[in-house]
Amino acid sequence: MHGGKVVKSLLLMLISLQILRISIDMVIIAFILIGSLLGFGIISYRKVAHPKWIVPREIFPTLWREILNSEVVFYASLNSEEKIRFEYKVQEFLLNCRITGVKTTVNLTDKILVASSAVIPVFGFDSWKYTNIREVLLYPAMFDENYQFEGESNRQILGMVGNQSMEGIMILSKQALNLGFKNESDKENTAIHEFVHLIDKSDGEIDGIPKVLMQKQYAIPWIDLITKEMDRIYEGKSDINPYGGTNRAEFFSVVSEYFFERPKLLQEKHPELYDLLEKIFNQNMADRKLAKKQVSIGRNDPCVCESGEKFENCCGSVHYKKPI
Repeated sequence: MHGGKVVKSLLLMLISLQILRISIDMVIIAFILIGSLLGFGIISYRKVAHPKWIVPREIFPTLWREILNSEVVFYASLNSEEKIRFEYKVQEFLLNCRITGVKTTVNLTDKILVASSAVIPVFGFDSWKYTNIREVLLYPAMFDENYQFEGESNRQILGMVGNQSMEGIMILSKQALNLGFKNESDKENTAIHEFVHLIDKSDGEIDGIPKVLMQKQYAIPWIDLITKEMDRIYEGKSDINPYGGTNRAEFFSVVSEYFFERPKLLQEKHPELYDLLEKIFNQNMADRKLAKKQVSIGRNDPCVCESGEKFENCCGSVHYKKPI
């Protein structure tokens, strides 16, 4: 009898200890949860109170506006309200992205042109922010795949969106940047081309299908149209830059240049393509009055970068190079 009572007492003690241990564990867990929630609240508060994204606080400088009016025909085509919005976006971009010259000087016009190149493709989206870029490097001339612009290497690259160790960085040839805005009649703008790649990359991969901009119902028609138009490029039956036949990503960037540089011509020659790009970028470019500044540069003319080479063999090589 007494043995049974002892065993019963021991069992009750063990149960009590187990309950006590569970209670202590629950208290500890509760403290951890409360601490985590408090920590998350503090972090969230800091993100709100001290956001990394910088917004403009200063009045847009008059000199900047003069540069936009004289150098960027897209800006000049806007109404007063749109110009204010464009100026804000230019200012915002430059507050959040450095423009650095590599063995070349960077002046205010260069900075304004880079920012304008970033703003033009996303002008139809008020809340767009380039959170995937922190710096644009301006090189004095074309460069190779190892980012070299000197020596005897095969330098044919005018612009590049970096990845891996160069993630968040874009490289642009300064000559190509300026040429893109000097000649609006040639359907090409290297800086816009690269920022379109950056937009394309926002969904995780550069594949020519900008999921962050494109509504789902347009995805299949877009892919079908890319295939059809690339076939026409290969057959030599298209006025689209042959470089657009390289792959889908390059096609998207090349036709985007065409869309923003020569929208009326694109609408005339490629109405279906124009209509889809209008939906993707949320902009009716054909209705804009773009005052063209025409600069005639033949393929055999001396290159604008003063390298001594023909234009087609130097900075113009990307425009005349056909895909293999």
